[in-house]
Amino acid sequence: MRRLEFGPLPKDAHADPTEAWPELLHAAVAQVQEYFARERRSFDLPLDLDAVTGFQRDVYAELVRVPHGRVITYGDLAEAVGRAELARAVGQAVGANPIPILIPCHRVVAAEAPLGGFTGGLAVKAALLRTENVDVEGETDSSRIRPEVLRLEL
Repeated sequence: MRRLEFGPLPKDAHADPTEAWPELLHAAVAQVQEYFARERRSFDLPLDLDAVTGFQRDVYAELVRVPHGRVITYGDLAEAVGRAELARAVGQAVGANPIPILIPCHRVVAAEAPLGGFTGGLAVKAALLRTENVDVEGETDSSRIRPEVLRLEL
């Protein structure tokens, strides 16, 4: 799996019929559907991260370790990758995530638990967190989440 994007296809785009999809695409669609049906908490798909930097790869490796239904701050994620001074760079890596949901960038929040930002939009981030039974109060960058951020040993 190399990329997952949000939103409708452009008007002139066409999609291959499902019977023409490669097996990996069938597996990816099935697993994402199971996630949204609340039947799956993690994914078992090969991820193609050849196009990302080593630093991004390190950040993504830590992100996949954040448990379903939990959140982590950018600062804590920076500490987990051994670069506590690079919380902003971690934020940039999170924002550049080519495979959201599978690499759960929606589980990263700003300090003191505001929802923060999300490349797919805050309504999408809130919906993803709610799918994982995280209580999100609103859909703005300052929306709070409950429970508050719990420190995790990664």
